[in-house]
Amino acid sequence: MSPLRLLFLSVWSIVLATYVSAEEVVLGLSQDRVAITATFDGSEILIFGAVKRETPIPTQAPLEVVVTVSGPSEPVMVRRKERELGIWINTEGVVVDSAPSFYAVATSAPFKEALSDTEDLRHKVSIQRAIRSVGSTVEGSQAFTESLMRIRENKGFYTLQENAVALDEQTLFRTALRMPADLIEGKYQTRIFLTRAGQVVSQYETVIEVNKVGMERFLFNLSREQPAIYGLLALLIAAISGWGAAAGFQLLRDR
Repeated sequence: MSPLRLLFLSVWSIVLATYVSAEEVVLGLSQDRVAITATFDGSEILIFGAVKRETPIPTQAPLEVVVTVSGPSEPVMVRRKERELGIWINTEGVVVDSAPSFYAVATSAPFKEALSDTEDLRHKVSIQRAIRSVGSTVEGSQAFTESLMRIRENKGFYTLQENAVALDEQTLFRTALRMPADLIEGKYQTRIFLTRAGQVVSQYETVIEVNKVGMERFLFNLSREQPAIYGLLALLIAAISGWGAAAGFQLLRDR
């Protein structure tokens, strides 16, 4: 490496270190807990905050904000369907080692401008980098991962919202992320990155709790802890519903 390039990198490292010490995220959430009930049809989380500084606003590069919300990750089997003898059947499959059940990214600028590819690789911010699939021996396994992303994007589970973070005077920021109705329970990791020239200068993390409540929580726990009783209760409810429907039709017929 040439001495000039080495000098440039050293100076740039000092500049970034100054940013890190000079700028911090002060975060707020409209809610840090989402309750799943029988009438739950999704939720919108307002994420807002400010940049705390002890020095004047740097002028070398504009500040950008990147926000991510990630649901619990789990392995996913993705299968390829092919038409044989007139019917569609599952053929080859690939196990994606770890894929978030929900993943949303919001940025204050186009993604490539807000975050460099190197920083994306380091912090795993983009949807592609948030999914981990290694060790597959199936030819074209990347296509399976892309299919998983496409399916979940179409269902609203994976979203990239560029220019969706409002940033005022390089100090105040806010964005709203929509969470779909059929969320799974767990801790939803929320990350906020401050960047300049595509480099991360500050990072903040918090958690949003998503839990079932009320009757949904009771039935969920019953199905896991007492599956026999849960099955009998389901049969009883089905029998009562069937009898009630038959009785109602009989009354209508007799009139």
